[in-house]
Parts: sequence; structure tokens; C-alpha cells
Amino acid sequence: MPETVADLALEVRSKNAGPFWVTMEIFCRDAGGYTVVADPSFLDARVIAGLYGVDAEGVQIFRIPELNVVKISFPRPVSQGSLHDRDIHAGQHHVPLALHPIPPRPPSLPG
Repeated sequence: MPETVADLALEVRSKNAGPFWVTMEIFCRDAGGYTVVADPSFLDARVIAGLYGVDAEGVQIFRIPELNVVKISFPRPVSQGSLHDRDIHAGQHHVPLALHPIPPRPPSLPG
């Protein structure tokens, strides 16, 4: 049973999208994992805002079913390279998303 987003993904990564934005990508292992991760009832702007302490209004989520990819972008809390920037390349921003728990699924009923 998958327990986190990382368990459903080949890769979860983050990177700069310019000095004022961060982009994260979830590359799902298969369509089944994509279905869970891309579901707006599981992953939406409010979830990202809570994980990263950003305004939900600024969060953009792109779902790409043909590639089993979810891409998320949001304004950086501090601009790249500023005094309080702790990750200049945004290379570690993906960790809270990768560790985000998957809700338990109800057991399948015998058919």
C-alpha cells in the first residue's frame, strides 16, 4: 500500500522557475498513481498552501494525464538569492510534497 506521494512516483522534484517562482513535478509510476495524485480532492491549491506556507491564490496546478505528471508552481516565499533564501536552487522544496500522505483506500469488495 502506498503511504506517501513518493511511493506513487518515479520522481518528485523541484526547481526554480525564475527568481520569484518554484516549480515542482510529480512523475507518477503509472496511470493508477496519477489518478490518485491528480485528484483535486487529494491535491489542490489549499494543500500546497498548507505544505509551503504560501497563499493558495498564487498556486497553479497543471495535470498532464498523457504523461502521468502533475506540475505545481507557486511564488517563492522569498526571492531567489535574497538574505533569507535557504535553498537558492529550490532543489529541496519537493520534500514536503513527496512526504505528503496518501489517504487510506477502502478495501475492494469482492465482485
